[in-house]
Amino acid sequence: MFTRAIVRPPGASYAAGLTSSTEGVPDLGRAIAQHHEYCNALRECGLSVHALQPDERYPDGTFVEDTAVISGAMAVVTRPGAPSREGEIQGLAALLQGFGLSVEEITAPGSVDGGDICQIEKHFLIGLSHRTNAEGARQLARILERYGYSSSEIDIRNNKALLHLKSGLSYLGENRLLVVPDLIVPEQLSRYQLISVSAEEGYAANCVRINDRVLVAAGYPRLSASLERLGYSALALPMSEFRKMDGGLSCLSLRF
Repeated sequence: MFTRAIVRPPGASYAAGLTSSTEGVPDLGRAIAQHHEYCNALRECGLSVHALQPDERYPDGTFVEDTAVISGAMAVVTRPGAPSREGEIQGLAALLQGFGLSVEEITAPGSVDGGDICQIEKHFLIGLSHRTNAEGARQLARILERYGYSSSEIDIRNNKALLHLKSGLSYLGENRLLVVPDLIVPEQLSRYQLISVSAEEGYAANCVRINDRVLVAAGYPRLSASLERLGYSALALPMSEFRKMDGGLSCLSLRF
């Protein structure tokens, strides 16, 4: 059960962030409105929301998930793989310690983006990507082991459609994983029930299970219907202005 979330609303420099999208420049006002709706959804799921101030030095700062990995009483401050984002972790360790978390850190030359880390109960999948390198994955695995967690790696560096592992994979609980068709699923995941997301609705594979609800991007009716048939209570949220910047639902918060 999650009880808290850390978020950071998009700032005035938001459109200057990193993106590979060809969907156009994001509308800041609309992005702020969508973020506000996202925060309300977190509260509806029972979470207390701690909002950080926008930092105009870091246009991608609204994607706070990339800055830490949190589970139980442990938090790992990452070292984001894009050089322009390294400064986003300033002050984060102290903030997390203020929430009573035991804080570890990824150090150079390791890099980790939280979007590459998928927790499945006591096991973590670590995506090797252009943002999370092998050294960062090794450091994270060692830290997780000290806290009683296991981990394994999935290499997505040759998959041009996926920025992060969780762009194409989400854990729903109940032994179920959402996956996109072009994700090469390793043998280690055969023990899970794999729910395929159609290529046309691939963006919506980045869902977030929060307590009794599943947050899903609005505009993807087939996936929402599939979730409802499986017994989940889906909550659809508009994400157009974050999709334009390669962001998804999980990217917008740190949940613990």
